[in-house]
Amino acid sequence: MANTDLTALTGDYTIDTAHSTIGFTVRHAMVTNVKGKFLDFSGSLHLDGGNPSASSASIDVKMESIDTGSADRDGHLKSADFFKIDEFPTMTFRSTSAEALGGDDYRITGDLTILGTTKPLTIDLEFNGAAKDPFGNERVGFEGKAEIKRSEWGLTWNAALETGGVLISDKIKLNFDISAIKNA
Repeated sequence: MANTDLTALTGDYTIDTAHSTIGFTVRHAMVTNVKGKFLDFSGSLHLDGGNPSASSASIDVKMESIDTGSADRDGHLKSADFFKIDEFPTMTFRSTSAEALGGDDYRITGDLTILGTTKPLTIDLEFNGAAKDPFGNERVGFEGKAEIKRSEWGLTWNAALETGGVLISDKIKLNFDISAIKNA
Protein backbone atom coordinates (compact mmCIF):
# COMPACT_ATOMS: atom_id res chain seq x y z
CA MET A 1 0.00 0.00 0.00
CA ALA A 2 1.47 3.31 -1.08
CA ASN A 3 2.46 5.94 1.45
CA THR A 4 0.26 8.94 0.66
CA ASP A 5 2.79 11.46 2.06
CA LEU A 6 5.41 11.12 -0.65
CA THR A 7 7.36 14.12 0.61
CA ALA A 8 8.39 12.00 3.63
CA LEU A 9 10.10 9.64 1.19
CA THR A 10 12.43 12.29 -0.22
CA GLY A 11 16.05 11.22 0.08
CA ASP A 12 18.79 8.95 -1.19
CA TYR A 13 18.37 5.19 -1.26
CA THR A 14 20.57 2.18 -1.95
CA ILE A 15 19.07 -0.76 -3.82
CA ASP A 16 18.83 -3.83 -1.59
CA THR A 17 20.05 -6.44 -4.07
CA ALA A 18 19.13 -9.33 -1.75
CA HIS A 19 15.48 -8.32 -2.11
CA SER A 20 15.49 -7.01 -5.70
CA THR A 21 15.47 -8.61 -9.14
CA ILE A 22 16.60 -7.39 -12.55
CA GLY A 23 15.28 -9.90 -15.05
CA PHE A 24 14.39 -10.47 -18.66
CA THR A 25 12.25 -12.65 -20.91
CA VAL A 26 13.09 -13.60 -24.49
CA ARG A 27 11.16 -15.68 -27.04
CA HIS A 28 13.08 -18.85 -27.94
CA ALA A 29 12.52 -20.95 -31.10
CA MET A 30 9.38 -18.90 -31.77
CA VAL A 31 7.40 -21.08 -29.34
CA THR A 32 8.43 -20.47 -25.73
CA ASN A 33 9.80 -17.85 -23.39
CA VAL A 34 13.14 -18.16 -21.61
CA LYS A 35 13.54 -16.11 -18.46
CA GLY A 36 16.74 -14.96 -16.85
CA LYS A 37 18.10 -12.53 -14.33
CA PHE A 38 21.30 -10.89 -13.18
CA LEU A 39 22.56 -11.95 -9.76
CA ASP A 40 25.17 -9.20 -9.19
CA PHE A 41 24.16 -5.55 -9.48
CA SER A 42 24.20 -2.36 -7.47
CA GLY A 43 22.34 0.88 -7.65
CA SER A 44 21.03 3.99 -6.02
CA LEU A 45 17.91 6.11 -6.17
CA HIS A 46 17.23 9.71 -5.34
CA LEU A 47 13.55 10.23 -4.62
CA ASP A 48 11.95 13.64 -4.48
CA GLY A 49 8.42 13.15 -3.13
CA GLY A 50 7.49 16.79 -3.57
CA ASN A 51 8.81 16.96 -7.13
CA PRO A 52 8.99 13.46 -8.66
CA SER A 53 10.59 14.84 -11.84
CA ALA A 54 13.70 15.60 -9.74
CA SER A 55 14.06 11.89 -8.85
CA SER A 56 16.84 9.79 -10.39
CA ALA A 57 18.25 6.26 -10.59
CA SER A 58 21.61 4.66 -11.32
CA ILE A 59 22.20 0.91 -11.77
CA ASP A 60 25.33 -1.12 -12.60
CA VAL A 61 24.95 -4.79 -13.60
CA LYS A 62 27.82 -7.30 -13.69
CA MET A 63 27.21 -9.21 -16.93
CA GLU A 64 29.05 -12.33 -15.72
CA SER A 65 26.20 -12.79 -13.22
CA ILE A 66 23.62 -13.68 -15.89
CA ASP A 67 21.52 -16.68 -14.85
CA THR A 68 18.99 -18.40 -17.11
CA GLY A 69 19.03 -21.71 -15.29
CA SER A 70 21.30 -23.32 -17.90
CA ALA A 71 25.09 -23.17 -17.48
CA ASP A 72 25.62 -23.85 -21.21
CA ARG A 73 23.24 -21.07 -22.26
CA ASP A 74 24.74 -18.67 -19.70
CA GLY A 75 28.22 -19.45 -21.07
CA HIS A 76 27.03 -18.69 -24.61
CA LEU A 77 25.47 -15.41 -23.46
CA LYS A 78 28.78 -14.38 -21.83
CA SER A 79 30.72 -15.16 -25.03
CA ALA A 80 31.68 -13.01 -28.02
CA ASP A 81 28.37 -14.01 -29.69
CA PHE A 82 26.46 -11.91 -27.15
CA PHE A 83 27.68 -9.88 -24.17
CA LYS A 84 31.49 -10.15 -24.65
CA ILE A 85 31.92 -9.93 -20.87
CA ASP A 86 35.72 -9.85 -21.05
CA GLU A 87 35.53 -6.60 -23.01
CA PHE A 88 32.24 -5.22 -21.60
CA PRO A 89 31.85 -6.53 -18.02
CA THR A 90 29.14 -4.05 -16.97
CA MET A 91 25.75 -2.90 -18.22
CA THR A 92 24.65 0.48 -16.87
CA PHE A 93 21.51 2.58 -16.59
CA ARG A 94 21.63 6.29 -15.74
CA SER A 95 18.32 8.13 -15.58
CA THR A 96 17.85 11.40 -17.43
CA SER A 97 14.25 12.19 -16.47
CA ALA A 98 11.38 11.02 -14.28
CA GLU A 99 7.68 11.77 -14.31
CA ALA A 100 4.60 11.04 -12.24
CA LEU A 101 1.83 9.55 -14.39
CA GLY A 102 -0.86 9.60 -11.71
CA GLY A 103 -1.73 7.31 -8.84
CA ASP A 104 1.20 4.98 -8.09
CA ASP A 105 2.47 5.03 -11.71
CA TYR A 106 5.72 6.66 -12.74
CA ARG A 107 8.01 6.65 -15.76
CA ILE A 108 11.76 6.95 -15.69
CA THR A 109 13.84 7.48 -18.81
CA GLY A 110 17.57 7.16 -19.07
CA ASP A 111 20.59 5.85 -20.89
CA LEU A 112 21.12 2.08 -21.06
CA THR A 113 24.66 1.05 -22.02
CA ILE A 114 25.33 -2.47 -23.29
CA LEU A 115 28.46 -3.47 -25.27
CA GLY A 116 29.64 0.13 -25.13
CA THR A 117 26.50 1.32 -26.97
CA THR A 118 24.24 3.79 -25.18
CA LYS A 119 20.59 4.16 -26.16
CA PRO A 120 17.56 5.61 -24.37
CA LEU A 121 15.38 3.32 -22.27
CA THR A 122 12.00 4.17 -20.75
CA ILE A 123 10.82 2.13 -17.77
CA ASP A 124 7.22 2.21 -16.54
CA LEU A 125 7.18 1.85 -12.76
CA GLU A 126 4.57 1.14 -10.16
CA PHE A 127 5.28 2.37 -6.65
CA ASN A 128 4.56 -0.59 -4.36
CA GLY A 129 4.80 1.34 -1.12
CA ALA A 130 7.07 2.33 1.73
CA ALA A 131 7.61 0.70 5.11
CA LYS A 132 9.96 0.52 8.06
CA ASP A 133 11.38 -3.01 8.21
CA PRO A 134 12.02 -4.92 11.49
CA PHE A 135 15.62 -3.65 11.47
CA GLY A 136 14.58 0.01 11.43
CA ASN A 137 15.36 0.57 7.74
CA GLU A 138 13.08 2.84 5.73
CA ARG A 139 12.26 0.95 2.52
CA VAL A 140 10.55 1.75 -0.75
CA GLY A 141 9.50 -0.69 -3.44
CA PHE A 142 8.97 -0.35 -7.17
CA GLU A 143 8.02 -2.78 -9.89
CA GLY A 144 8.92 -1.90 -13.46
CA LYS A 145 8.89 -3.12 -17.01
CA ALA A 146 10.31 -2.12 -20.37
CA GLU A 147 10.97 -3.61 -23.80
CA ILE A 148 14.03 -3.28 -25.96
CA LYS A 149 15.19 -4.53 -29.33
CA ARG A 150 18.51 -6.20 -28.56
CA SER A 151 19.81 -5.49 -32.08
CA GLU A 152 19.88 -1.76 -31.25
CA TRP A 153 22.72 -2.52 -28.79
CA GLY A 154 24.63 -4.75 -31.23
CA LEU A 155 23.24 -8.03 -29.87
CA THR A 156 22.57 -9.60 -33.26
CA TRP A 157 23.62 -13.28 -33.01
CA ASN A 158 20.87 -15.61 -34.17
CA ALA A 159 20.14 -18.83 -36.03
CA ALA A 160 17.46 -19.55 -38.62
CA LEU A 161 14.88 -22.24 -37.93
CA GLU A 162 13.93 -24.87 -40.52
CA THR A 163 10.27 -23.98 -40.04
CA GLY A 164 10.93 -20.27 -40.58
CA GLY A 165 11.69 -17.58 -38.09
CA VAL A 166 14.72 -17.35 -35.84
CA LEU A 167 15.99 -19.00 -32.67
CA ILE A 168 15.97 -15.84 -30.51
CA SER A 169 13.59 -12.90 -30.78
CA ASP A 170 14.91 -9.38 -31.17
CA LYS A 171 12.40 -8.12 -28.59
CA ILE A 172 13.47 -8.51 -24.96
CA LYS A 173 11.11 -7.83 -22.08
CA LEU A 174 12.84 -6.37 -19.04
CA ASN A 175 11.39 -6.55 -15.55
CA PHE A 176 12.46 -4.96 -12.31
CA ASP A 177 11.44 -5.62 -8.72
CA ILE A 178 13.33 -3.07 -6.66
CA SER A 179 13.54 -2.71 -2.90
CA ALA A 180 15.66 0.20 -1.73
CA ILE A 181 16.77 1.31 1.72
CA LYS A 182 16.96 4.97 2.67
CA ASN A 183 20.52 6.04 3.43
CA ALA A 184 21.16 7.14 7.01
